[in-house]
Amino acid sequence: MGEQLAKWQSCFYCAGNNWFADMKRRMIYGVVMVVLALNLAFGAKVYFATAEAAEKDSPYQNLELFSYVMEKVRKDYVDGTNLTYQDLVYGALKGMVGTLDPHSEFLDPEKHNELKSDTQGQFGGLGIVIQLRDGFITVVTPIDDTPGFRAGILSGDRLLKIDGQSADKFSVEDAVKMLRGEPGTEVSVTVQRPSSGETKEHKLTRAVIKVDMAKDINGKKEFPLSEDKIGYVRLTQFGERTSDELEAALKKLKARGMEALILDLRGNPGGLLDQAVEVCEKFLPRGQLVVSTEGRNVGKSTVRNVTGRSGEYRNLPMVVLVNVGSASASEIVAGCLQDCAALGKCKAIVIGEKTFGKGSVQEIMPLEGGAALRLTTSKYYTPSHKVIHEHGITPDISVSMTDEEEEFARLRVTPGGIESLDEKVRDRVLNARDPQLDRAMDVLKGIKLFTERAPEVDSPKARSGKVAAAK
Repeated sequence: MGEQLAKWQSCFYCAGNNWFADMKRRMIYGVVMVVLALNLAFGAKVYFATAEAAEKDSPYQNLELFSYVMEKVRKDYVDGTNLTYQDLVYGALKGMVGTLDPHSEFLDPEKHNELKSDTQGQFGGLGIVIQLRDGFITVVTPIDDTPGFRAGILSGDRLLKIDGQSADKFSVEDAVKMLRGEPGTEVSVTVQRPSSGETKEHKLTRAVIKVDMAKDINGKKEFPLSEDKIGYVRLTQFGERTSDELEAALKKLKARGMEALILDLRGNPGGLLDQAVEVCEKFLPRGQLVVSTEGRNVGKSTVRNVTGRSGEYRNLPMVVLVNVGSASASEIVAGCLQDCAALGKCKAIVIGEKTFGKGSVQEIMPLEGGAALRLTTSKYYTPSHKVIHEHGITPDISVSMTDEEEEFARLRVTPGGIESLDEKVRDRVLNARDPQLDRAMDVLKGIKLFTERAPEVDSPKARSGKVAAAK
C-alpha cells in the first residue's frame, strides 16, 4: 500500500511538473509570437514609411508633377496668353532656389549681367547717384567726367521723366534700371531744379561708368593725412579693383608720412573673396592663414593663405571700423586682422558694432542662355576657426551710433551728399559727431604717443636713472 501511494505521489508530481513546463513553454511561445507580430507590424510600418518617403523624393514622379502643373498653367491661366515655357521655368527656379537661404538665387540673364557689372566696378549709364527724397527721384551727385556731369545736372535736381515715362511712381531700382544700359545708347531725362523751378530735358549718351572702390574721408580720391599723420581709407565694396585701389591709396598716404591707418569697412556689403584675401595680404606676413571655407562637399572646402609679396604694412598701427552693414568679405577682413593681431602678426584693432554675420560662400555657376545660379556651397571661418555666418565679428572696442549719427556720417562721405542738402541741415551734418571715427582717432593717437615715449623710457640715460634710484 505504501509503495502504491509513493507511485501515485510520484506520478502526481510528474504530471504537475509536465503541466507547469507545458504552460511555461506556451507562455514563451506566446511572448515570442507577440514580439514577432510587433516586429512585423513595425517593420511593415517602417517599410511603407520608407517607401512613401522614397516616393516623395523620387525625381521622376516630382518632375512629372512639375511638368503637369507647368502645362496646366500655360494652357488655362486666365492671363497667360503670352506666357512662355522659359517664363514659367525661370519663375519656378527663382522660387525653388529662393527657399534655400537668403543668399542663394537664380539669376536671369539681366540680373546676371547686373551682378557682373557691380563686381567689375563699371557699367553703362549716365554717372548720376540718385535716391528717393520727398517723393522724388533726386540726384545725390553727378560723378566727375560723366555724361550727367557734363550735361550740367547738379546735386538736388529731380528726375521727372526718363525716356518720356513719368518717374513719380518709380522706385530707385526702377529708375536705375532705365538709366543704365549699353554704352553708346541714348536715354532722355527730364530734370527739374527746385532752387529755380526750371525744367529741362536732356538727351544723353550712356558711357562706361567706373565706381570707386577706395575713397578718402571726403568721399574723394585725394587721401589727405590728419595732423597726427593718421591716414583714412574707406572701402565701398570688394570688386575686381578693390585691392589695386587700396594699394594706390596706401602709397599716397605713405609718401605723405603716414604713421597709422583707419580702414573703414562700415556699410561695405562685401563682394569677391579673392579681393578680401588680397586686402589682408597687405598687412600680414607670408604664409599666414587668412580664411578657410568648409562645405558639405569636401571639394568646396578651401584654405587661403598669404602668398607672394606681402606684409608691407604689417607693422602699421591700424583701426578697422565696422558696423552692422559690414558683411561677407568685410567680415573676412575684420575677422582675419583681429585674429592675427591677437597672435602678434599685425597691429589691427577692430572698433565699432557687431557685423552683419553673412559668412557663407556663394558660387556663381553660369547656365545656358546667359542665366546663372548663385548657390551657397560653404561657410567662412577666421584663422582661429570662428564661424562668421549668423555670428558676425564682435569688435575689440564696441562703439554704438544713433540712426541720425549714421545717416550724417554717410552723407559726409557720399560725393555731393553735403551739397544736396539745404543750408540748415547741411550745418547740422557738418557739425555732427562720428563717435566710431572719433574713437578710432583717439586710440591711434594714444598708440602713437606711447610709441614715441617708449624709446625715452628705455634710453641709456633713463636706465642709469633707474639704477641710481634703485641704489
